[in-house]
Amino acid sequence: MQFFIAIHSMLNSFIPDKGLSYGLAIILVTIIIRIVILPLTIKQIRSSLVMSEIQPDVKKLQEKYKNDPQKSQEEMMKLYKERGASPFSGCLPMLIQWPIFIALYFVFSTMTGLQGVYFLGINLGASNGILAVLSGLTTFISGYLSMPTHNADPAQARQTKIMNISMGFFMIYVSWKLKAALVLYWIVNNLIQVTQTVILKKMDKKIPKSDEKTIVKTKTK
Repeated sequence: MQFFIAIHSMLNSFIPDKGLSYGLAIILVTIIIRIVILPLTIKQIRSSLVMSEIQPDVKKLQEKYKNDPQKSQEEMMKLYKERGASPFSGCLPMLIQWPIFIALYFVFSTMTGLQGVYFLGINLGASNGILAVLSGLTTFISGYLSMPTHNADPAQARQTKIMNISMGFFMIYVSWKLKAALVLYWIVNNLIQVTQTVILKKMDKKIPKSDEKTIVKTKTK
């Protein structure tokens, strides 16, 4: 990934300490990536909030058309469109991040200069158990904060929580075998995601909600 190499070369030109320049390069690249995908993150979080708000209306539609699944699906799609929600929007940021994660994996795997390079006492060229645990923990927290906070279906909320826990343990397992440089990227990425989620949720609460009378005119009469 030439982008990371360019960022590191720039920092290394005025930060002679190899470990510090590598560590700061990882953090800076992560910040830039998060800024680039910020519009998708905003869409994901707001869609999640709207999906939570309209759950009572979704349940009404499911009950009304319980004998006609196709009609029920059509009406729910109309409701999602009216409210600007998408049940698939949460996948977009993750779909973008995984190719970046894989690209950085190959970058750090082939980068011989990382071995024996320390950033904040961490050997960036070797695996690190503490970072592995932090990777799983921050992954879980990031997913947990993205969950609907109210009106959520209990069964769906339970399933989502189990998925978040499983993903956290999976990242611990994977990170235990990866170079600390890549795990550091993932942790910083999660921390930024957590910060963005908290800020955007607080901002959304301050925005006046639209007239709820127009929520469901999707033939629920």
